[in-house]
Amino acid sequence: MFNNQLESGKRNGSKARVTTINVASPAPLTGIRQLRLTVSTLTATAIVVADMVGVGVFTSLGFQVQGIPSGFSLLLLWVIGGGVALCGVFSYAELAAMFPRSSGEYNLLRRTYHPALGFLAGWLSATVGFAAPVALAAMAFGEYGKAILPGAPPLALGLAVVWTVSLVGLRGIRQSSAFQMLWTVLKVALILAFLVAGFVLATPQPISFAPSFADISHVTSASFAISLVFVMYSYSGWNAATYIVGEMRDPRRSLPRSLLVGTSIVIVLYVALNALFLYATPMNQLAGQIDVAVIAGRHIFGDIGGRIVGALICIGLVSSISAMMWIGPRVTTTMGEDMPMLRLFARRSDNGVPTNAIMFQLAVATLMLLTQSFEAVLDFIQFSLLSCSFLTVLGVIKLRFTAPDLPRPYRAWGYPVTPLIFLCVTAFMMYYLITERPLQSFIGMLMMGSGLAVYYFSRPRTAPDPATST
Repeated sequence: MFNNQLESGKRNGSKARVTTINVASPAPLTGIRQLRLTVSTLTATAIVVADMVGVGVFTSLGFQVQGIPSGFSLLLLWVIGGGVALCGVFSYAELAAMFPRSSGEYNLLRRTYHPALGFLAGWLSATVGFAAPVALAAMAFGEYGKAILPGAPPLALGLAVVWTVSLVGLRGIRQSSAFQMLWTVLKVALILAFLVAGFVLATPQPISFAPSFADISHVTSASFAISLVFVMYSYSGWNAATYIVGEMRDPRRSLPRSLLVGTSIVIVLYVALNALFLYATPMNQLAGQIDVAVIAGRHIFGDIGGRIVGALICIGLVSSISAMMWIGPRVTTTMGEDMPMLRLFARRSDNGVPTNAIMFQLAVATLMLLTQSFEAVLDFIQFSLLSCSFLTVLGVIKLRFTAPDLPRPYRAWGYPVTPLIFLCVTAFMMYYLITERPLQSFIGMLMMGSGLAVYYFSRPRTAPDPATST
């Protein structure tokens, strides 16, 4: 179950109606100026890579081979998924460079549409949007951790990793940056070592990665379209750096670079890993299996292969949990800066750490782990998360028409084709969820909509929010 869960124009020559958008952020709080001097492009790139590479790529291939028995089509699936993710990157980079304030969709939607819509996205992220994936990753850490510590309770291992990562985050931004870099570099290095060893040691299977005429039917099949939905879940997290853009040294330049480089690295890793799984393991042994990486590891390294892969996934999950425990509380903190009722979460320590926001997300993630409720929550919020991403990318097109003269430090590459590609694929995913999981999607919308009551009760009564006005 981990595979589908852990995984959000040039100026016109003629005169046009100009929409004025207040791009000024609230007055900086204690520590924010220091934060902007701390988070480098390299660290932001590491957060993108860490947030994207979870367990999805190690588990989803088994379901894809059931309906797509072609090496070329299977790899093309991951290439297309990466291309769609890049289309989202181009759009998010334009908006985030225009409005460089941490909190992701909360800030982007409130600036593009209305503060209430931004609050709905922020409400979802602040309450369960990050806590549930953290809990799921922690439980996956516990399950795979048994390969390293046989007999250890998965729940205890999961709680231990979440609390350890959170304590590091509470120490300071510099410590978090060093911790994130260390574990992300270690993750990528081990994956590269696994790839090299796999292609050298594995017995090649009779599979071809060259295109053939039969691939046309595979690529146009319903199985390919449905598999793309779950591939996109594995690519989720490509927008991670937008949640900390206000803490980056040079956000207008660093943000697009970190998103583009981080996502590109993950695309290469994903395609290479799936190629290795297919190269090293008979396809009939992968079909319908969740632990495809473990199966491939045994074919490559023998009986010890399962432990090697388990250790690899565990190490990778540390950086994923660290990234989510870093960026998630930034949404809550920014909301606290804007909403008097949530002011408690805007407080930072002397070294700029949003202590209360981190502790709140830690408490929610811990509760979900103890009650085993994270899987149900993730089922409920998938549609809402996709809706936020859809509206954010649509906002790029909206502002090109309503605010063409607004400064754009970065302009979406391939506009308007790339935003439209992302919107079409996301719309298909939303349609799939509505038809396959109507009840869960409806409950998710209710969860998101409950934030409206909080917004209208807690919004400032004297000063207007920075929103779009004509």
